[in-house]
Amino acid sequence: MTHRHLIAMILAVTAQTTSWNARCQEVFTTPTTEAIPYRIPAIATLRDGSLIAVADYRYSRGDIGSGHIDLHLRRSTDKGATWGEILKPEVMQGDGDMTPGHQKTGYGDPAIVADRRSDRVLLICCSGSPYTFQGTREHHQGMARFRSNDGGLTWSAPQYIDEETVYRIFDESGYGPITAWFIASGRILQSRYVKTGKQYRLYCAGMSFKGRETGNWVIYSDDFGETWAFLGGAKTSPMPGGDEAKCEELPDGSLLLSSRTKGGRRYNIFHFIDRKKAQGNWDVPAYSGHDNQGVEAKDNACNGELMVVPVRDRKGGRKTFLLLQSLPLGPGRTNVGIYYKALSDPSAFATPEAIAAHWDGPFQVTKLPSAYSTMTPLNDGTLGFLYEEETHCPSSGGGYTLVFRNLSIEEITDGKYCAR
Repeated sequence: MTHRHLIAMILAVTAQTTSWNARCQEVFTTPTTEAIPYRIPAIATLRDGSLIAVADYRYSRGDIGSGHIDLHLRRSTDKGATWGEILKPEVMQGDGDMTPGHQKTGYGDPAIVADRRSDRVLLICCSGSPYTFQGTREHHQGMARFRSNDGGLTWSAPQYIDEETVYRIFDESGYGPITAWFIASGRILQSRYVKTGKQYRLYCAGMSFKGRETGNWVIYSDDFGETWAFLGGAKTSPMPGGDEAKCEELPDGSLLLSSRTKGGRRYNIFHFIDRKKAQGNWDVPAYSGHDNQGVEAKDNACNGELMVVPVRDRKGGRKTFLLLQSLPLGPGRTNVGIYYKALSDPSAFATPEAIAAHWDGPFQVTKLPSAYSTMTPLNDGTLGFLYEEETHCPSSGGGYTLVFRNLSIEEITDGKYCAR
């Protein structure tokens, strides 16, 4: 190799690294296994295009219910290229008191939404102790609600809404009392189609525990999180045996539920009879994985994000929609990536079986060990992708570094589609 060729190679690598660093930023860093670790990404886009990211700061080094956990936040005003100082709201700090049923022990697994018409932000998370599987009807993990009216700069004190929102509802339903309720972290969905007065409907997926029996459910709110109801009722789970889940609206307004499972995902659809009144029926769940050319999570089951984005087919120029699903590609919790599926025809999303099969991709976001991920649409047609990665140290210390990456539709689909 000549000296000239060597210089050219170094310059090319440097340019590639510079380009990567311009699009990838560490938002919450776990620098060593001895450091207090971060975990569990959540992110939202404010109406002015700013971003707000949230994560667990785990003094306890374990999941919610293990002890003291705080929530930390950061904001970006330039689409994730740079991030402001870490915000540590006092109201989001746990006290570590492990008394069973105590709500202020810690706050973790945040789910967030920013109102598209105002500066209001809603954050819901799990709270307190004990661990999810150790709960009883009397002493169980809680659910805390925080509100901001200034784009996430200041926050209200926590309101504990688990009893009124979930536990008492199950007590009176045909399903019966539960021992724990777990909100899936990441994105609370704000509807594009359903509006009551000045409020667009919110949807949030959760998981119930009845001893060791689990099930997914979707709750919805028509008053920006003040009150909630169960979509389809609280008698029969739309995803028996479900794990952490996400939901998204399909192009016809139906609601898609995606639940993590070993090797891939499970999907179900709520078909509305009357969207305004939230009346309709759940379909039958379908598995997506290797055998039906679905989304494959090799040797793992892990949280990911679900999103529908409007796109244009670059070959024919046709307007359509893409369904995106992120998860670790594997083996194990490694190689987080994004699968995509064109929803060009109603038959592609008419049933859970249709949704589950024949996905394209995946686009690999990282080559490192990695786990949970979430995403948010940016106002320039790109996506903000926030994910857990072993950037600096193994996750044996209880956490990851949370990395932000700006992704275009062209990049995810290898040039087949672009934003519209």
